[in-house]
Parts: sequence; structure tokens; C-alpha cells
Amino acid sequence: MHRDKELHSFLIDKTWQMTEEWYTSIDKSKATGVYASTDPETISTLKKQNHEFHLHFCDVFVQEESKFLQDLEKWIIMIAKDDEHLNTPVTVIMKEFFNVQRQYLGFVKEFVNLHKGRYSQDFIDSWNEIIIDTFNKIVTWFVEENQKYSEEKLIAQQEMINELSSPVIALNNHMGLLPLIGVIDTARAKLIVENTLEQCSEKGISHLLIDLSGVLIIDTMVAQQIFSLIETLGLIGVKSTLSGIRPEIALTATQLGLSFDQVSIKSSLAQALATEK
Repeated sequence: MHRDKELHSFLIDKTWQMTEEWYTSIDKSKATGVYASTDPETISTLKKQNHEFHLHFCDVFVQEESKFLQDLEKWIIMIAKDDEHLNTPVTVIMKEFFNVQRQYLGFVKEFVNLHKGRYSQDFIDSWNEIIIDTFNKIVTWFVEENQKYSEEKLIAQQEMINELSSPVIALNNHMGLLPLIGVIDTARAKLIVENTLEQCSEKGISHLLIDLSGVLIIDTMVAQQIFSLIETLGLIGVKSTLSGIRPEIALTATQLGLSFDQVSIKSSLAQALATEK
């Protein structure tokens, strides 16, 4: 591969020009994610990130590849884990990478025209090859890192949702309240069981009010999970009171042969709270 310090200097002088021309070229009416932002601070950060990329990328013409990629790693990871970029479709980001690639090919052409006859076609082809090959490596690298951080963010969000979807609220006298809301599928029911046992133990709860009035749909597997939770709570010394049981839920439990003998039943949460005061 042919490298050239003069080409490097030429490109370094153009870095802010490339940033401004690139940002101006974005069709704001069709842009999404970080590229559609109208927030001045976000726009300023985006431009700085782009300019920093140019400062790194220009070095590909004066550095060995291994050193170049090592120096670029911090920038790649910074962009891949940046919230604004995580909230932007990866295909949109890839498109902008290749838009920048076209800028570099254009500036190499401009540099060659300024020095007509000085560089052979082999040199010119080699520079273009460096640009294209390096961008392919960078885009692949970015996509891998972006996917990794996207998955980590998704897992963290799901864990938060799971925790918020089955909160045990500590009340007076070692009592707790578990208000269940929405549709409960088998996967969520399993998480509810695990979270409830853990939270009751952590919060020192000896009597748990389980309110089902906000549950929309419940199937046989979920009904079994709830009764399994009540039985397990009993084994660790936690008394349970059920409130807000809809007729269809009661019917499902009866058809399964699940017994209400060992659990206190109240028609509403208000009645359960009033009774246990």
C-alpha cells in the first residue's frame, strides 16, 4: 500500500470542511435518529464526533494498519455505545459512513488534480483501495460493537421493566402489597414468582396482599404459577391474601383443582387493606 505524508497533510487541512459539508448534505426532511435532531447541543456533539473521526482516519495514510486501528478503537466504542447513535437505525448510520467514504474518494481526486503528473495511477488506485478497504473494516467493526451495546441496553431495560412490573410495596407491620397489572404470560409469571420471593425476603414481609384486579387475561399456566407462589410464600412463613379475583380467574383455578383453602380471599384491595389494619 502506498502512503503519503503530503496527502495526509492535505486531508488534515480539510477535516472541518468535510464535517460541515457532510452535515449540510444530510437531507433533514428524511433524516432519522441523531441526524434529525434540531437540538444545538446534539448537533454540535455530532459534528465534533465526525471531525474526530477525520483526525483519526487521515492517519491511515501515514500509519501502519494495526496502529491505525488501535488508535481508532476508542472512537468506535464511543460512537457504538452513544445513546443518540443507539437510538438511530444502524442502516442509517452505515449510510452516513459510506457518504463520508465518498468524500474521501472525492478529496483524493482533488489532490491528484492539484499535482497532475506527479503520482502514478498505481499510487492513486492504492489510495482509493486504502479508503474503501478501511471503511469496510470500520463499518463492520462498528456494527458488531453497536449490536453488542444495543443488546446490553435492551437487557438492562427489560430487567427494569420486569422489576417495575412486579413491585412488592412495603406497608406497615411487615405487610406488603403486590399489585399485578396487565396481561401476564408464562414468562412474566415466572419472573413475578422469582422477584416476589426475593423482595419479600429483602423487605422482611410476613403478610403479602396480592391484588389481581388489574390483570386482564390469565391462562391455566399463569394461574398455576400464582398458586405456586402462594404455596412457596407459605413455606418461607409469608401469609398471602388475594384480592380482586375476577370470576373467570376463579373458574380457571377451580377447573385446575387449585384450592383456595389456604389463602385469604377479599373482593377488593380496599377490603383487604381495611381488614388487615
